[in-house]
Amino acid sequence: MGAAGGTDPAGRPPAGSAFRPRPRARSRRGGRWPGGDGGGMRLLFLAVLRPHTGNAVTAQRVRDHLEAAGHVCLLKDAFDFDSPSEIAALIQAEAVEAALALHLYRGGRLLLGHGIPFGIIFGGTDLNEDINQGEKHQVMGTVLGEARFAVAFTESMKAMARLQWPHAKGKIYVQSQGIATAPNTAFNWDAFLQRADIQQSTDNLHVFLLICGLRQVKDPLYLVDAFAEWHQEEPSVYMVIVGPEVDPVFTREVKAKVKRATGVRLIPEMPQDDLHAVVKKCFALVNSSVSEGMSAAILEAMDLEVPVLARNIPGNAAVVTHEVTGLLFSDPQEFVQLAKRLISDPALQKELVANGRRYVRMYHSWQAERDTYQHLVRTLEGSPED
Repeated sequence: MGAAGGTDPAGRPPAGSAFRPRPRARSRRGGRWPGGDGGGMRLLFLAVLRPHTGNAVTAQRVRDHLEAAGHVCLLKDAFDFDSPSEIAALIQAEAVEAALALHLYRGGRLLLGHGIPFGIIFGGTDLNEDINQGEKHQVMGTVLGEARFAVAFTESMKAMARLQWPHAKGKIYVQSQGIATAPNTAFNWDAFLQRADIQQSTDNLHVFLLICGLRQVKDPLYLVDAFAEWHQEEPSVYMVIVGPEVDPVFTREVKAKVKRATGVRLIPEMPQDDLHAVVKKCFALVNSSVSEGMSAAILEAMDLEVPVLARNIPGNAAVVTHEVTGLLFSDPQEFVQLAKRLISDPALQKELVANGRRYVRMYHSWQAERDTYQHLVRTLEGSPED
């Protein structure tokens, strides 16, 4: 997949690119950032910051990249603001010079009309869902028109955006998510199983882990019936759903369904290092989303050498090649068939794990991601004619 069409395979701008880095400008209003060179900007970064969700993790990682380059990065939750006037007051109070938003609609619309340069990172639901709503589509087109750059995680996301908004095609770049995992080495797996009410010898236990916020687009109930039926045949298999309660109404539905389903467990959100430890210990990582921008959980599982079974949707198929870096299923019955195959075929497990890890190291380099964002944010310095 890589980062073609704006960046080279390592994620860096090509020679002669439209966004070749210009010399670092001195900050116009910003103060000296501890550890920086005093030449950074004061940046506002808007994202949806529900704890332990993919967008929040991505936003925090990008913020770290920008702060490492000497910028002051004020990361704020887009849902904390009801109108652009509140953003205007924040820009004035914090002497913000430029901005970045993760999610073209939720974050981007709040940056319109303030007279400061900004860039955009596509989130996933902006291109997969909001794009189909007329008013949101129009607003997102306006945002792209004002943005100096836009970042898509995949070539397919870039192609979709270019098709919808041809006027923005020259400013959309592809940068895959950079992945770095750090499992908690002191994590107690046995205590986790006990908490999940899984009474099984770890020798023949097979835990399939589904990491997602409890909202409909993640479709955590998609596999529950089929999995419960399989568990009745094979008591050593369990599906554990881990994630925050994002949609209160839907969460009640999920809890009620899981309570009735044998072999399926629901666990609240966890700190990132604990979650990585759980991924490392589980048999396979599962993704059953209706739509995805780019699933960090899938990539983290690959990095942690855990097999991946993912629903066959464009966002997942962009990072999972069937029978090479993981397994793709189109319905719950096919999921069970593939899961059974994976359990019975250690050679396939080994091959998927090796290929997945190689893929993440090659195409989802944390350092390449850092380089790209540090280069792109420099286009926010000065006027467009500089």
